[in-house]
Amino acid sequence: MSLFERYLTVWVGLCIVAGVALGHVMPGFFQAVGSAEIAKVNLPVALLIWLMVIPMLLKIDFAALGQVGRHWRGIGVTLFINWAVKPFSMALLGWLFIGWLFRPYLPADQIDSYIAGLIILAAAPCTAMVFVWSNLSKGEPHFTLSQVALNDAIMVVAFAPIVGLLLGLSAITVPWSTLVLSVVLYIVIPVIIAQLARRGLLAAGGQAALDRLLGTLGPVSLVALLTTLVLLFGFQGEQILAQPAVIGLLAVPILIQVYLNSGLAYLLNRIAGEEHCVAGPSALIGASNFFELAVAAAISLFGFHSGAALATVVGVLVEVPVMLSVVWIVNRSKGWYERGATRNAALKTVARDA
Repeated sequence: MSLFERYLTVWVGLCIVAGVALGHVMPGFFQAVGSAEIAKVNLPVALLIWLMVIPMLLKIDFAALGQVGRHWRGIGVTLFINWAVKPFSMALLGWLFIGWLFRPYLPADQIDSYIAGLIILAAAPCTAMVFVWSNLSKGEPHFTLSQVALNDAIMVVAFAPIVGLLLGLSAITVPWSTLVLSVVLYIVIPVIIAQLARRGLLAAGGQAALDRLLGTLGPVSLVALLTTLVLLFGFQGEQILAQPAVIGLLAVPILIQVYLNSGLAYLLNRIAGEEHCVAGPSALIGASNFFELAVAAAISLFGFHSGAALATVVGVLVEVPVMLSVVWIVNRSKGWYERGATRNAALKTVARDA
């Protein structure tokens, strides 16, 4: 992991402090940034989101989709967790904790917005950071690449319907035009740009040319993320100072969701007899989120001042330490996992032969 990635939680904490302070010192600047929008899309934030997302999508090789059958059990488990479990479990946890248990301690007018932010966060499977988690857990690289490519392809068509469905079930008004625009602006167009650039670079200079560009754009992507967070907390500063416990309360369902989904994916892979080098990244892909997309979508749908935007940023805040703990659990439990996976695979072979 790079220095920025390893200490992402520290940088986010500094962004909170900087954003809150600057929001009080320079309110006119933040109002000008917030008003620079067309069709409910904030132009400065759109630019920052592209700088965040496109470098990450450059790493994705959609040709890897041809390899999805090599580890079909792990692929199946991860797809099940990402699209049939994670968004719905987060909605349930949001209703339970934010809508009920923590309701007396949160601003009443932001309850629905907080839940919406959690749903948006869970509906976007992680892209770039998955490669870091997979490497740390000694994951099978071809599985990781093919799984991420497949998730990105599905996200183009599934993100908006799932978010719209769960927001509707939560009795939250769904601005469909803005939601579809967000998908086009923050998923479809960046994917097209990244894939065209990737093909052009590989054709002109090979993998070395692509690696050089990624090395240049990596820091730009992280600076864009941190700048977006400063702007967001500049708008959220007053609410955070009035309710400092909000961030901690929002973190609770996110933490539960990460351990629930990673544990379930890990266990299902073990039952299926999948190799540990596939089960590790499968569990990690099933638990982490594409928080850059989530932040962008929340801001587009509900605005800088919304609880939804704040809820997605809490996901950024807890991402690195929580996912590192999942990596640690996966690595430490390898012996236990392989004993069970081998036994389950042998039992299935005996049953098939019989």
